[in-house]
Amino acid sequence: MIRVGIIGGSGLDNPEILKNAADREVDTPWGKPSCPLKEGTISGREVVLIGRHGREHTIPPTQVNYRANIHALKDAGCTHILATTAVGSLREEIGRGHFVVLDQFIDFTRLRPVTYYESFEPGEMAHTPMAEPFDAYLRRLLIEKSAALGLEHHTAGTVVTIEGPRFSTKAESNMFRMWGADVINMSIAPEAILANEAGLPYAAVAMATDYDCWKDDEEPVSWEAVLEVFQNNVEKMINLLTEVIPEIK
Repeated sequence: MIRVGIIGGSGLDNPEILKNAADREVDTPWGKPSCPLKEGTISGREVVLIGRHGREHTIPPTQVNYRANIHALKDAGCTHILATTAVGSLREEIGRGHFVVLDQFIDFTRLRPVTYYESFEPGEMAHTPMAEPFDAYLRRLLIEKSAALGLEHHTAGTVVTIEGPRFSTKAESNMFRMWGADVINMSIAPEAILANEAGLPYAAVAMATDYDCWKDDEEPVSWEAVLEVFQNNVEKMINLLTEVIPEIK
């Protein structure tokens, strides 16, 4: 049976997008997830929502218990995961409010547990392939539905994940551009890594909210600006997810 996990932020933990929504407190071998799971249905499909940074966005990126979040979704019977994230654009053509269906990541974090494998059993070394970290089937559905809804979107993009909670320096922002990153955020790694280790198909759709700080003719990114763009476009993100979820097979 298909059961879809959604990892989202503010505005995507709204019980009104689910029918028969109910909270469930859970625990995992890695500790508690960011918040209670919210279980319900969208168009008859069972869905489990979790707010990455907690219901009130009180958990900084480095302190998110990514291992517990992914483990909790798997224990809840999720067969697929769709993640949403606000990002800064590192490319002129990726404008504010544009969606990016991510296909690659660069992990520039330094302080987070990035694996479930804290030790290996004798003769059972676990080195998870990560060449294509985002599920191709889920990505195709996100791209198709973005086009059908007339959303400004980009069919691929590399995200660089930084530690945070500070934003980049201008030197860092320009370095990431030279590395080939298209957008920047603070959460996709190690989330995508752990979903792959857990064997769960995972895809992420990013919403560009700012131009980080590389663009000389733009104000450097601020949290207030990020929130404004995200809140103005959250309905589009919800519409996209509610179109995609019933199509997952």
